Amino acid sequence: MSVRRRLLALAGLCLFSLSTAALAQGGPPAMPVGVAEPISKRVTQWDEYSGRFEAVASVEVRARVSGFIDKIDFRDGQIVKVGDPLFTIDKRPYEIAVESAEADVARNKAQVELAELQVNRGASLIASRTITEAEQDSRKSTLAVARAQLKSAEAALRNAQLNLEWTNVTAPIAGRISDRKVDAGNLISGGQTGATLLATIVTLDPIRFVFDISEADHLRYSRLILSGALASSRDGANPVRIRLSDETDWKRTGKVDFVDNAMTARSGTIRVRALVDNKDQLLTPGIFGRLQLFGGEYDALLIPDSAIISDQARKIVFVVGPGDVVQAKPVTLGTIVDGLRVIRSGLEPTDKVVLDGLANPMVRPGAKVVPQKAEITAKAR
Repeated sequence: MSVRRRLLALAGLCLFSLSTAALAQGGPPAMPVGVAEPISKRVTQWDEYSGRFEAVASVEVRARVSGFIDKIDFRDGQIVKVGDPLFTIDKRPYEIAVESAEADVARNKAQVELAELQVNRGASLIASRTITEAEQDSRKSTLAVARAQLKSAEAALRNAQLNLEWTNVTAPIAGRISDRKVDAGNLISGGQTGATLLATIVTLDPIRFVFDISEADHLRYSRLILSGALASSRDGANPVRIRLSDETDWKRTGKVDFVDNAMTARSGTIRVRALVDNKDQLLTPGIFGRLQLFGGEYDALLIPDSAIISDQARKIVFVVGPGDVVQAKPVTLGTIVDGLRVIRSGLEPTDKVVLDGLANPMVRPGAKVVPQKAEITAKAR
């Protein structure tokens, strides 16, 4: 036998020996994996929404009378209180109008006094038949006209005084004022229509957070309210938690104070508003934020996020079933509670969830494993 044939025979013998040994051992050994039952806990549901802060009240400051701006009494962007002076309009034309109205009132008062004197004298002259009743009636008519003219003059005086008062433009609400829209020396228009915009004021504390709820969430809340599991935000003040874009903790709290009366046809959402304290005045109208809305309480199962596998559009959890065989269970995820992921559906409290060994390609559905007891630990708040 040649050397080449001897080498081939020896190689075949080795391969046969390895195959026989593998068959004798029954394949590769089962992989050890850590398993634990999910934590059962009653949790509070907080649904997240995006929105922006808005001022509770916003006022456009406009003059009620026309004239030249004589003085500006505030600094752009400062905090103002109710009644603080903002603009002073040239008072001289209105002071003259007040003096003229006062003169009209004095003149009409004199006419009333004269007419009253004529009526009183006529009463005694009628008894002696010196004047006729018709003449006395004429004197009474003159007195009535004089009194009416006096009332009109007094009303004109009050109107002139009011116009003079309106030359001092003051803050109607407390809050932060914008920059001035006109400078001193400019002629502005006043009145109910076409009045010149002078500035704007927005309130800061409290402040509102406005967000939109989808139709599906609105229907879910409505069913919870009908079942008595959740209080209506229209009747009570359901709590909310808010964080800003640069914050990680939900440290700001508030309460829902308004739910709109109709869904928006274009977006299919309904507008909701929450009232939030802003004593430090950090929150400014227009700032973006995230909100968590109280959605009731329910019984949930909690597992670590690391035990969840993504399978295209599904989320899957491996569990060890009968015969220590790995099974895949599609699950519906909830929020994070105490550092663990809430499983809304797909798991049972008695399931043995695979926690360790998921990175091994041998741990897959249908594979036999050696389950080892592990523990799920919730993080302290």
